[in-house]
Amino acid sequence: MASERPNILLICTDQQRYDALGCYGNAAISTPQIDAFAAEGILFERCYVQSPVCAPSRASLLTGQYPHVHGLWANGVMLPPGRERFPRALANADYDCGVIGKMHLAACHGGRTERRDDDGFRVYEWAHDPTHGSPENAYHRWLEAHHPALYAAATAHGFGRVGHDAVGFDTMPTEAHYSRWVGERTIDFLRDGREPEKPFFLWANFYDPHHPFVAPQEYLDRYDPATVPSPVGGPAGLTTRPPILTAASKKSYAGIARGFAEYSAGEIQEAVAAYYAMVTLIDDEVGRILATLADLGLAENTLVIFTSDHGEMLGDHALMLKGPMMYEGATRVPLILRWPGQLPTGERRVDLVQWLDLGPTILDAAGLPPLPRGQGQSLLPLARGDADAPRRGWAICEYRDSGHPHNPAVHVTMLCAGDHKLIAHHGTPATTRQRTGELYDLAADPQELRNLWDDPASAAIRNELIAQLLDVMIATEDRSQPREAYW
Repeated sequence: MASERPNILLICTDQQRYDALGCYGNAAISTPQIDAFAAEGILFERCYVQSPVCAPSRASLLTGQYPHVHGLWANGVMLPPGRERFPRALANADYDCGVIGKMHLAACHGGRTERRDDDGFRVYEWAHDPTHGSPENAYHRWLEAHHPALYAAATAHGFGRVGHDAVGFDTMPTEAHYSRWVGERTIDFLRDGREPEKPFFLWANFYDPHHPFVAPQEYLDRYDPATVPSPVGGPAGLTTRPPILTAASKKSYAGIARGFAEYSAGEIQEAVAAYYAMVTLIDDEVGRILATLADLGLAENTLVIFTSDHGEMLGDHALMLKGPMMYEGATRVPLILRWPGQLPTGERRVDLVQWLDLGPTILDAAGLPPLPRGQGQSLLPLARGDADAPRRGWAICEYRDSGHPHNPAVHVTMLCAGDHKLIAHHGTPATTRQRTGELYDLAADPQELRNLWDDPASAAIRNELIAQLLDVMIATEDRSQPREAYW
């Protein structure tokens, strides 16, 4: 007899900004499946990730810890062995756990197979990205088995990318696309890949809408680059912002990838259109997954979460991709929870929440305690609308030279508190760069067009937020090791 404990399905995209969905107010993008899903659940309007790049953010999700605690401070750094992860706690409680797609908790560059620790996943179908040449790339094995001609044509281009431009694996038609693979394998797990006598936890990881900005032609055809929204801000605004942002506008990824300045206006619009097309493909796959849940009679007892690991600048403020920037497009992500009979439907929450809250939320839904060293809090009380639900009132995001390394190193910390956002660009002794920063009033200036850091009239709020950031950093240190005696 199946357990009455809920199944849990975590659907995660990669590099999807919060506003790249219709249900978040974007009338130009077509996401009817996820919009309908949001209407059946709870939409969190202000969810912030703990890092604007993949690996540190994903480590925060799994450990429930801030990057300065869990230790995976940059892409290419392995999560230290022994760090507790919530899927292991679920597996220990007899959940059947699986993951499909990207993990990114260890180095992957150069065809490496990502090293695993004790993660709790019985089903582990790993594929870092469509082009990754590791022999453990499960997407490649599926593609070779189901679309051998397309696999052969793609391998003729080799593996990996040069300059982050699209290659053969990126340009697959819909039926052979990485996003279709995630959808297919998730459906296969639901139908006959799980252990039916146990509740399941499945983490379905789409790689899109990560760059390069390319999608199957049938999805590209749905968008006219001339009519999609243009980026906000522009190069002129960089003059009032920290110098690293001017450098990032010229070249992304510390000089590795094209910067905003290297795109024409038309190419920027084409990138936006392709980004939207990638999201629409994911929307169709999410629709197929949710339909399968319903067909199998699983929907009523399954908590489904939709979210993303960080955002994408997409030309805003004359910036592309991600890196040492803490604007809403990079740090704020979609977060939607649906749990029939347990959570209200069609409601929104404006409270500040963080990505590291998802692990405690999932464990709470499963009837399990939070991880002993976790720093997040369950979102179920907020989602239910409990009057006494804990409200943190702030969120932080960290960048510790976390993407491609800069010289000198770049260290940035963001604090959102109420309607204000403080972004500290750290100086000596953290780095030899100039100490500077940004300050935005998100209520008066939601597009973050006016940097108030040097505004005399905003000096008091800036100093108050700097002091609060210091307090938050002290509050989030790891002091979980028990004191056994006074001395």
